Amino acid sequence: MPPSPTSNAPTSLEELKELLKDDNKVKVAGVDVDGVLRGKIMSKDKFLSSVKGDGFGFCSTIYGWDIHDLAYTKELLVANWSNGYRDLWATIDLSTYRRLKWEKNIPFFLCSFIVPETNKPLIVDPRSLLRTVLDEGVGKELGFEAMAGAEFEYFQFKENAQSLADKKFHDLKPLTPGMHGYSLLRPTLNQDYFHDLYDMALDFGIEVEGHHTETGPGVFETALAYTDAARMADNACLFKLVAKSVGMKYDIMPTFMAKPWGDLPGCSGHIHVSLRDKNGRNIFAVSEEEEKSGGRKDAEYDDVKYLSQEAEWFLAGLLEGMPDVLPMFCPTINSYKRLQGGQAMWAPDTASYGYDSRAASVRILSGPGVKGYATRFEVRVPGADMNPYYALSAIFALGFRGIKNKTTLPYGPLNSPGVTRDTVKHLPTSLEGAVDAFMAKDSTAREVLGDYFVDHYGGTRVHELEVWKKAVTDWEVARYFELV
Repeated sequence: MPPSPTSNAPTSLEELKELLKDDNKVKVAGVDVDGVLRGKIMSKDKFLSSVKGDGFGFCSTIYGWDIHDLAYTKELLVANWSNGYRDLWATIDLSTYRRLKWEKNIPFFLCSFIVPETNKPLIVDPRSLLRTVLDEGVGKELGFEAMAGAEFEYFQFKENAQSLADKKFHDLKPLTPGMHGYSLLRPTLNQDYFHDLYDMALDFGIEVEGHHTETGPGVFETALAYTDAARMADNACLFKLVAKSVGMKYDIMPTFMAKPWGDLPGCSGHIHVSLRDKNGRNIFAVSEEEEKSGGRKDAEYDDVKYLSQEAEWFLAGLLEGMPDVLPMFCPTINSYKRLQGGQAMWAPDTASYGYDSRAASVRILSGPGVKGYATRFEVRVPGADMNPYYALSAIFALGFRGIKNKTTLPYGPLNSPGVTRDTVKHLPTSLEGAVDAFMAKDSTAREVLGDYFVDHYGGTRVHELEVWKKAVTDWEVARYFELV
């Protein structure tokens, strides 16, 4: 299922030529496993030729190195010395047409990647993985359309790339001082940047539902408007590009790290999901008759009585498999620093759920006060550092599995009688533990996403661990240098 098209997206080569009649170049980009956009400028003639020829060669090294372009310590499946870091085949998605207003209004398109020998999607390509999850299996059989929204919290600093390097990431100056969540005053201090960020996102085809300060020095939160899951993943990935690009104009550096500072709140990347049928009805919601009569009578737990049976199965499948897919929600060493506080920091470290509960991993939004069409789950485990394509792929793959297997809920909602943080299933709280669960032979991740993806992506996380283990941190130096 392709993403819903942007406004003015061309549907034919003729329309494309008309859109580009005054341009001489085009920017294209794909997404690597860390959610980083990797791309280049192409001449208009080369670009049009690639569209006509269904793609162009793109070096596979973007899947053979890490976030800092360091080749993986162990050769992985996609790009390696054995295959000579050969080209992949990049296909241009015309539905993603946008213009980079901050970069001379150059046209911009997203790409997906194909394996040349098989002509099949490269499953580790984030856009291809999500399309595969949505286009195959239970979702396709039942005709469900996956819907999603995302919220990002992110710190901002009065820094640029050069000042960060010069300061070696020490003594950075926050955009504003103090803890000012939902402040009406703090945005006024940087109002040009604050409003430019909102307006530029809208102009770039990313509808923003909410934009405000969050608690923490210089922290913003931006909620992206609900849409189909494929488009939401694109929007979420591209919003980071917008934030960083607009920030450059003002010498401001946003960071989407999950936990930039140990003594301050972390940055979440909450994801909202639901399913709808061919008629646009939200199938997570109970029928009008059931809602009027107080919800589903066959629901075992009160918190799910305003959910359909399919929604309950989806929820159960998500909870059952969540511990095995955590690297897709929390991909970095730093991700797990955000989870260390558990409920105390509103960053759940359990496979739990609850009606309108921010202490649970899955917050159920349904029932009285929530319109049926707005019934949804808020998955609160991912941090702002998530790769949105992978996170959404994991959520829907597990949810579809729950529907297929008619999975039952393992326990009641968090904080109901007999259900506490101590009695529910816990999630790994380190990347090492998460990778072990993810790559285990009997991992649910292998069942729903396949061995090829798990082995390659898991290998990239093993690399991240190996790089980390060699690092000497400031904490170690301060703790041991003088006294041992």
